[in-house]
Amino acid sequence: MRFSWRDTLMSYAFLAPALLLLLAFTFYPLAYGTYLSFTEYTGARFARGLEPRWVGLQNFRTLLADPLFLTSLGNSLKYLLVVPALQLASLAVAVLVNRQLPGITLYRAAYYIPVVTSVSLAAVMWEWVYHREGTLNWALTALHLLPREGTFGWLNNESTAFFAVMLVTFWRGFGYYMVLYLAGLQGIPAELDEAARLDGASPWQRFWRVTVPLMKPTILLCTLLSTISALRVLEEVLVLTGGGPLNSTYTALMYVYAKAFQGFNFDYGLASAAGLVVALVALALSMLNLRLLRPAAGDDT
Repeated sequence: MRFSWRDTLMSYAFLAPALLLLLAFTFYPLAYGTYLSFTEYTGARFARGLEPRWVGLQNFRTLLADPLFLTSLGNSLKYLLVVPALQLASLAVAVLVNRQLPGITLYRAAYYIPVVTSVSLAAVMWEWVYHREGTLNWALTALHLLPREGTFGWLNNESTAFFAVMLVTFWRGFGYYMVLYLAGLQGIPAELDEAARLDGASPWQRFWRVTVPLMKPTILLCTLLSTISALRVLEEVLVLTGGGPLNSTYTALMYVYAKAFQGFNFDYGLASAAGLVVALVALALSMLNLRLLRPAAGDDT
């Protein structure tokens, strides 16, 4: 095909608005935030009109010496426990709703409702569920698993608050990944499943030998997305516990938010350094996921 400068310039002209938006709202903030992580830049310097002062790796040394940051990073890594549970449940339900049944569209929409529910509304609902006199304690009391209602606060207990917040993340993300898996399932040719059925394969064998191999690219995508989301969880923690009790739900993004926007110092340099550490951890885990799943994803079995 003959090369045309006119067609090339026209193509870039159409791409230019999107590229400018990416440059303004993605690449520039990323580059500037990385630069700030190596500087001293506080609210006081900003108020006096002073430029950021280069301090090299000092912010990272401060982070490594800060027990609160190490605790928050550990909590974020522990939050990754939600990823396998979320993916397995989403895939299982996607298989169940991938059927042509009367009213099945309503079921699919119902599973997706938590995704579009605002965090503030979800927080009010789950605070009611977890309250000492809320629905969860009422149900456990009715089943005689608690001695009496009002004796246990799920968000006020150091041993249960973390998993209570994690359940909210599971609830909010479940429908999103279910829709992605459903789209992947509906992209599998029905002839392949029918051929396996005619060969005498059981439903379980058809699932593992036909469905799962063809779903591996979708599984890889959903695993990457949920891993990154688990590392940067903030909203649920912020509205439900604020990082408490005793920093048991204090995540790395909560640390970044607190250093940058809470208190009187507004330490943007230290917050940027903490954010960069979280980004590097997310990048490392993403590369690990790609290394473990990409060979299988490219398998044409």
